[in-house]
Amino acid sequence: MSPWSPLHPLHLFLGLVIWSLWFVVLYGGLSVGCEFAPPEVEQGALTWINAAMFGLGALVSGFLLWSARRCWKAAPGSDSDAATGRFVARIAAAVYLISALAAFGLVLPGVILHPCVG
Repeated sequence: MSPWSPLHPLHLFLGLVIWSLWFVVLYGGLSVGCEFAPPEVEQGALTWINAAMFGLGALVSGFLLWSARRCWKAAPGSDSDAATGRFVARIAAAVYLISALAAFGLVLPGVILHPCVG
């Protein structure tokens, strides 16, 4: 079975790996952006850093949602031979969905807070 197949066990944890990489990139990029090109405090939350975080967060969440849908749709029918594939696909879809919600949740503070406080 190819690792790109939605029934491959790799998908059971790939959503969490993508989320954790997004976490590191988001806060690492935020720190670098605030160090080298901090926006003015008077701008509030309407800054280029927040816009970039929001856009990239939407892309990452969109990819994770697409992966969740792909795994859910790939789950085989109800015959007993396909029980393992169905289990893997459904659990992977749930992990991708939770990861998508968490990935987008990381950028929500950027909607109301200035990115470079302190």
